Amino acid sequence: MTAHDEQQPLLTLRGISKSFFGNEVLSDIDLDCYRGEVHAIVGENGAGKSTLMKIIAGAYQPDRGTMTLDGEEVTYHLPADAQAKGVSIIYQEFNLLTDRTVAQNIFLGREPRKRFGIDRQKMERDTAELLAMLHVDSISPRQLVGSLSVAQQQMVEIAKALSFDARLLIMDEPTASLSPPEAEALFERVNLLRERGLSILYISHRLKEVFDLSQRITVIKDGRKVDTVLVDDVSPTDLVTMMVGRELSHYYPERARPEELGDVRLRVRGGGNARLRGIDFTIRAGEVVGMAGLEGSGRTEVAQALFGVEPFTEGVVELDGEPVRIRSPRQAIKRGLGYISEDRKSEGLVLVRSITENGGLALETLPSSERRARGVRDKTAAVVADLVDRVDVRAASLDQEVQFLSGGNQQKVVLVKWLATRAKVLIFDEPTRGIDVGAKAGIHDLIRELAREGLAVLMISSELPEVIGMSDRILVMRNGELAGELPAGSSEAEIMLLATGQEERGAAIDEAAAFGVAQQRSADEEARRQEPAASTQEDRA
Repeated sequence: MTAHDEQQPLLTLRGISKSFFGNEVLSDIDLDCYRGEVHAIVGENGAGKSTLMKIIAGAYQPDRGTMTLDGEEVTYHLPADAQAKGVSIIYQEFNLLTDRTVAQNIFLGREPRKRFGIDRQKMERDTAELLAMLHVDSISPRQLVGSLSVAQQQMVEIAKALSFDARLLIMDEPTASLSPPEAEALFERVNLLRERGLSILYISHRLKEVFDLSQRITVIKDGRKVDTVLVDDVSPTDLVTMMVGRELSHYYPERARPEELGDVRLRVRGGGNARLRGIDFTIRAGEVVGMAGLEGSGRTEVAQALFGVEPFTEGVVELDGEPVRIRSPRQAIKRGLGYISEDRKSEGLVLVRSITENGGLALETLPSSERRARGVRDKTAAVVADLVDRVDVRAASLDQEVQFLSGGNQQKVVLVKWLATRAKVLIFDEPTRGIDVGAKAGIHDLIRELAREGLAVLMISSELPEVIGMSDRILVMRNGELAGELPAGSSEAEIMLLATGQEERGAAIDEAAAFGVAQQRSADEEARRQEPAASTQEDRA
């Protein structure tokens, strides 16, 4: 008998079901969440996690089923109804007004009043108290939200939730846009809230934080509950198998052998601009070169410089041995570069346009003569259709708007866009951010397949196991400079020694712990690549 068997759940769901346009996305979901518990909800993209959370938060109403909060059956018609009952949700994309202060955002529409208007002093005092509850002293109630970092804005969202006297807090992918140190700070606040008796439903694709934070885990697949398990009773491998319905015995495809690599396709010598200095590296045809580094180290800046967003103002860039000047993304596309940015929704896709339209965006920037030179003679729709089939985009039709696709399928559409241009060099910046475990494996396979066909790939990632598992060589950035290069299979500690500039190995290992995901352990990279993920309890140590 567990401690939960002796208490009444704060939240109880029974038989919750929901359909959209005749398509059932949730079917007979049962769920309990107890006081002072972090209860993780996991599953592939499209499994129904977000729909379920929106039902609990009052944004959607279930077609059938019951919901009980603290022993009382509840029915919500609006999110305000749920907030009045102490249920708050923090979405991955924040709901804040950047041109207003922290205090104004927290009490928007509920401002304390005095005789002749808003009592600003009380509002700011109450805001300061909420921030103090979270042990946040770096934010002033009078600061404009637009001046805050993403991590600070998230703390404002949590303070706003607490201002409604929240008993149940729902967090949807809270670390998706945070650096590892920022994520660690968030984890401290989550544990603080749990210790104070708050119940937390926690959605994340990052299994390491699921295992580190939660006490119980519920797995949802294809709109149905698979099981609810105690975190101590399940291994990462077990959980992945429950999520995807099959074993993922190999997290990463096999690396290229030296004899499979071609000539140098991309070379940068002495590259620099306002943010970068002395960048030197090469990528050969058929090679996947990983790039690691702490947040702000210059990783994304290298990608943007290569693609002409913020071009190199110093140094030389060569493509297939020929010096080139790239001063704009249009020039980069013409030269055969493709850039899959870390923010696919705002920088990679037009969400309200179809798969076909998005797939042809980059192709349409090329003049007809250039398209013919690359062998693209068919209509854009035909080219896109072939590529959509090749990369296995799962959609109702090619006319479907990409906003209705899962994260993994959206990423594949971005890839289709660049494959349509017959790119020679592909730059991936956080290729699997916000993507579930099964879809990650598909993206990894596609990257390696493209490399085998002769493309040169630069892959930037903040997940060190991904960098280690995918890379034929590893570049490490620090403070706008290339700190060093490591061979395939290097350890997280070796990468962090370069990324942080620390001499103490132990300090680097502590920093590295923040980067991992539980199903991608890297104690022995070669063993992890060749064998199924370990399923013992000590793998989570």
